[in-house]
Amino acid sequence: MDVLASISGATGSLLFTLLSFLVVLTVVVFVHEFGHFWVGRRCGVGVKAFSVGFGPELLGWNDRHGTRWKISAIPLGGYVKFVGDLNAASVPDQGSIGQMSSSERDISFPFQSVGKRAAIVAAGPVANFLLAIAIFSGLAYVNGRQVLEPRVEVVQPGSAAERAGLKAHDLILSINGRRVDSFADLQRLVSVSAGETLTLVVDRSGTTETIQAVPDLKEQATPFGKQRIGLLGLQASRNPDDVKRVTYSPWGALNAGTLETWYVVERTIDYVGKLVTGRESADQLSGPIRIAQVSGQVASLGGIGGLVTLVAVLSVSIGLINLFPVPLLDGGHLLFYAVEAVRGRPLSDRAQEIGFRIGLAVVVMLMLFSTWNDIFHILEPFLGGGT
Repeated sequence: MDVLASISGATGSLLFTLLSFLVVLTVVVFVHEFGHFWVGRRCGVGVKAFSVGFGPELLGWNDRHGTRWKISAIPLGGYVKFVGDLNAASVPDQGSIGQMSSSERDISFPFQSVGKRAAIVAAGPVANFLLAIAIFSGLAYVNGRQVLEPRVEVVQPGSAAERAGLKAHDLILSINGRRVDSFADLQRLVSVSAGETLTLVVDRSGTTETIQAVPDLKEQATPFGKQRIGLLGLQASRNPDDVKRVTYSPWGALNAGTLETWYVVERTIDYVGKLVTGRESADQLSGPIRIAQVSGQVASLGGIGGLVTLVAVLSVSIGLINLFPVPLLDGGHLLFYAVEAVRGRPLSDRAQEIGFRIGLAVVVMLMLFSTWNDIFHILEPFLGGGT
C-alpha cells in the first residue's frame, strides 16, 4: 500500500508539474505570437497559420479569413506563418514569391515595407512586455504591497556593512542616487552589485550621512541554479512601526507594474553581461525541464498568484531573449531590416540563408546546453554535488 501510494503521489505530482508548465508556457507563447498576428493583420498581411507548439497538429480549425489555428504536439514554442513565408521562422519562400500575382504580393509578408515588417516582428516581444506589465499592475492594484522600511536592526559582525561603518537603526535613503523605499529595494540593488563600490545615503538619528560600501560575493542555490549575489550583512528592522501596507490607484498600479517589468529586464541584461565577462555562472541557463519543475513548485507553494507571477517573469524573459540580434530570433530579423533600411535594399538571399543557419546553430546549442543544465541539476544530488 505504501509503494502504491508513493507511485500514485509521484504520478500526481508529475502531472501537476506538467499541467502547470503547459499553462505557463502556453499563455506566454500565445501572447507573443498573437502580437505578431494582430499587427500583421492590421498591416494587411495574410496569415496562413497560427500555431501554439510545433510538429504534428493535434487540434485545429480555420477562421473566416482562412487562417489555420492549431495546437501542435511539441509545446515548446509557437509560430505565425504569413503569406510568403517558407517556414515557421519567416524565411521568405523564394520559390513561390516569383510566381505570385500582384494581389498575392499585396498580402505577402516579404513584399511589405521595411517599417511594416519591423513592426510585425517587434510586436511579439512587445506583447510579452505588455502582458508582464498588465499582470504586475493587476497584482499591485488587487493586493497592494507590504513595505518594510529600509531600516537596519542588526549589522552582522565581520560583514561588508560593518567594514563600511553602517550601524543599527540607520535608515537607508538611496544607493548610487537611486531612491530606496523598502528593504526589498535595498536587497535588490545590493544583490546585483557584488564587488562594486556603492554610495549609500543614510539617515542616522536625523543626520544625513554618505557611506561607501562594497557588498561581499556569496554563491547561493536557487531553483534555476547557483546564483552569485552581493551581501552587505544587514538585518531588517522588526519594529511593527516600520511595516506599512501600500495601496495603489489604477495609475499607481500601472507605474508599479511597469517598474517591476523593467526590473526583470534590467536584471536579465545584467546577468547576461556578467555571464559574458565570467562574473556569473552559466548553470542558471534553464531549459524546459527546469522551467517545468519551477512551474510545479510555484503552483504548489504560491497557488494561482504565484503561477501568474511566474507567467509575467517568463514573459519578460522570452520577450527580451527574442530581441537578441541572433538570426532566426525576432532580433535577428530586425537586424536584417535595419541593414536593409541603411543599404536601401535587402541582403542577398545567400547572406540571409547563411545568417539563418548560424542562428539555428546558436539556438540549438543553447537549447542543448540548457537542457544539459536541467539534467545535471536533477542528477547533482545523486552525483555527490548536493547536501
